[in-house]
Amino acid sequence: MTAAGLNAQGTSASLVATFDGKGVGLVATGAWIAERAAELEKIVDDAAGRYQTARSIDIDLGRLDRLDTFGAWLIERLNRAFTAQGSRTRILNLSDRDRGLMEEVRLVNRTPLPERVDAAPNAILAGLDQIGRAMAEIGRSLVLLAHLLGALTVVVLRAMRQPSRLRLISIVHHFEKVGWNAVPIIVLSTLLIGAILAQQGIFRFRAFGADAYVVDMVTVLVLREVGVLIVCVMVAGRSGSAYTAELGSMKMREEIDALRTMGLDPVEVLVLPRIIAIVIAVPVLTFLGIIAALYGSGLVCWIYGNMSPTIYLERLREAIWPPSFAVGLIKAPFMALVIGLVACVEGFAVDGSAASLGMKTTASVVKSIFLVIVLDGVFAMFFATIGM
Repeated sequence: MTAAGLNAQGTSASLVATFDGKGVGLVATGAWIAERAAELEKIVDDAAGRYQTARSIDIDLGRLDRLDTFGAWLIERLNRAFTAQGSRTRILNLSDRDRGLMEEVRLVNRTPLPERVDAAPNAILAGLDQIGRAMAEIGRSLVLLAHLLGALTVVVLRAMRQPSRLRLISIVHHFEKVGWNAVPIIVLSTLLIGAILAQQGIFRFRAFGADAYVVDMVTVLVLREVGVLIVCVMVAGRSGSAYTAELGSMKMREEIDALRTMGLDPVEVLVLPRIIAIVIAVPVLTFLGIIAALYGSGLVCWIYGNMSPTIYLERLREAIWPPSFAVGLIKAPFMALVIGLVACVEGFAVDGSAASLGMKTTASVVKSIFLVIVLDGVFAMFFATIGM
């Protein structure tokens, strides 16, 4: 074994080299600090050029007296130079005192590795992967929905035992926002839907001389299906998204965690008043929407179909079947419950970013409308089975 020394003349900083049959060992000694910058840079550059052909290099830092950020960077620069030349390098005997500094320096000015360009994925496998991920997401959503429904059931039973736990002021506040404030847009929308249905019916039935049967068609559609569906879609887009945005904002500001810290149940404080308000409001809005839709169809039958209001009302009286009227109102609270649960689940799922809030708000509306349509199909089969 032979040894050679690289040091700054008149200083205590040096880099002593030892050689054996396997590679080169460099032992750093003295004070590697910024005050000796010129001498240390010369030592490092000399070592990098002299031992560039070595296949294995060990840099021993066990004999250092002092090390600052500048010295640590020089050692890291030397390590990178040897690595870039194809040498296998190791840093040995690093003290615990200097380990953190070297770790920080090691992360500085790292050139990212070039991204590997993979072959184009198989279209069938990519499609199956997307389907699998979508099904997994649906499963997670259903689990969260069931979890919130269970928690809500517990809270409702607790409130039934202790009615004083109900927050009536909060319920009235949310009912005003979900119900009362939504009346204008609901009435206008359903009135237009009723008018459009009547106009299309008259236009088609007139060819067969069956204008009078338009009243029967519109009445059945509005009472059983269209009235409650339009109202629920409007509520999902208006109030469901508001629920998600409100709860998501509270989640981002850690207000929900603050409620738990104070010993309050977020489901009882935040979810229950909203669910009660929407379950009460949607049947009321459905009733108003049905009335508005029938009024809109009556206007069109009078103006466009030349049907006098007296005849329209007579046909309407014959077409209205109490079970059909009940079908729409029975659906309303269940659909409202689904909208409220989905909105609250998505609100609680918001992360700490504005992008997450926007995505969850959109997902809340889409999932609510989809589940409302599915629930309407289930009710259609159920009522057909029992003869309603």
